[in-house]
Amino acid sequence: MNPITPWKRFGEVQEQILHGNGAFLVAVDERGRPNAMTIGWLQLGTVWSRPVCHILVRPSRYTHRCIAHSGAFTVNVPLGTMADELAFCGSRSGRDVDKFATLGLRAAPGTKVTAPLLVDCAVAYECRVVARAELEPGGILDEELRAKYYPRGDLHTLFFGEIVAAWETSG
Repeated sequence: MNPITPWKRFGEVQEQILHGNGAFLVAVDERGRPNAMTIGWLQLGTVWSRPVCHILVRPSRYTHRCIAHSGAFTVNVPLGTMADELAFCGSRSGRDVDKFATLGLRAAPGTKVTAPLLVDCAVAYECRVVARAELEPGGILDEELRAKYYPRGDLHTLFFGEIVAAWETSG
């Protein structure tokens, strides 16, 4: 993997999130075991004069507990590949299955965070949680969004992950 700036492949990453099958969010649990979850909502930007990756994770998700415990995560973007793996990781919980073992996901240790990187993804971001915000029902002003994404409550936590390292593979 080769180091890059967080913005180098910004357009491709956004296209994968908007029109592809999403990306892998990886964090480790209390035992140091990695868990991968599929995400379709991701924002890259600048906050507090730092490159930041915003992710949304519901408190009911196993990954939420992993991020809260470790204070870190990686976002791994396959850019048009790994559709089956993304579908699996989006439909199974890490509480019940070791997704890395089941899928044969190849990982490399993070260089700045405890969460590993998926080596078969084209772009990866190592992120250190610097802030979090709990969404509240009154904070979702658009009624259509509230009805579509939160009919039973279970609002997301917005994690602000400072991008401490960014990578691309040769692919």
